[in-house]
Amino acid sequence: MKRLFRILTFLIILGIAAATFVGMRVDRAYKGYPGSEQYVDIPAGSTVGAIGQRLIDAGVLRDRVAFRYALWVTGESRRLQAGEYRFDRPMRPVEVVRKLASGAVYLRPITFPEGLTIREMAALFEKSGLGKAAEFTRAAGRAELIAHLDPVASDLEGYLFPNTYALSRRATADRLIELMVEGFEKAFDETLRAGAAAQGRTVRQAITLASLVEKETAKPEERPLVAAVYTNRLRIGMGLQCDPTVIYGLQRAGKFTGNLRREDLLFDSPYNTYRYAGLPPGPIASSGRAAMEAAVRPANVPYLYFVSRNDGSHVFATTLDEHNANVEKWQRQYFRERQEPSK
Repeated sequence: MKRLFRILTFLIILGIAAATFVGMRVDRAYKGYPGSEQYVDIPAGSTVGAIGQRLIDAGVLRDRVAFRYALWVTGESRRLQAGEYRFDRPMRPVEVVRKLASGAVYLRPITFPEGLTIREMAALFEKSGLGKAAEFTRAAGRAELIAHLDPVASDLEGYLFPNTYALSRRATADRLIELMVEGFEKAFDETLRAGAAAQGRTVRQAITLASLVEKETAKPEERPLVAAVYTNRLRIGMGLQCDPTVIYGLQRAGKFTGNLRREDLLFDSPYNTYRYAGLPPGPIASSGRAAMEAAVRPANVPYLYFVSRNDGSHVFATTLDEHNANVEKWQRQYFRERQEPSK
């Protein structure tokens, strides 16, 4: 009896030692790929076994024993999620399994600030390493994506919502464009569309006005005021005289030098709101939600003019005399004082 007890005790100790040894071996951090990083794509519908084999083939896990051990410890065998995962350091099998169970797929973010044109967005797309600018420009020509809201659009200028988008490595320019149009439709929602209709404006007209507001000021409190100036001018048939529209027309013609000159105001373009009354033919940039709201709900003020204070803010006026006084103070006198030599 004592001998049997000793044998059982020995076997228990041996089992514990073996389990400890196996656990220590399979739960060590491992990196079997040669480079600094490894990407593993887990297709949707993959079996647990197929997922484990992909991880082993990629050098992320040592072997099937390690994979099964990690599944047993974590209990996550039913929660492993499809997608592309990035590994850039030695990891314990338990860490690998939990990464897949959390769905922490690899995504690359790209941020488009408000006020960019398609051309500027395309340059940012290429700079971010997501693809060629030409690919983005081509995809931004898919006017059919917005035809239900703007049937006359020839491209998606103004309809690519500025935001941060997280993309997989396989994401195309077309997919990004689709996400940006979806973002626009969510931002310019039914409430804002109804507001535009109440003003007698089409979606295109409202977004065109919003793009002017976006380009003229970055100050939230000024957006409804700028929108009011342009709305008031449109109501009385007064020219908008908006510098950003002139610049946009020059850019489209490849004639913008980086500085708006007096002679540029004579440039014959449908976007030159010094020469042609009313809104320009279409949006001149992508607008954020705040500019859209301002365009649909301008402030109830009588202003017809505004001029820059040269610090990002503007001063507004109702009459031409008031405006001329503001121009004298904030433009002519302001720059004269800075050109005078200090005593």
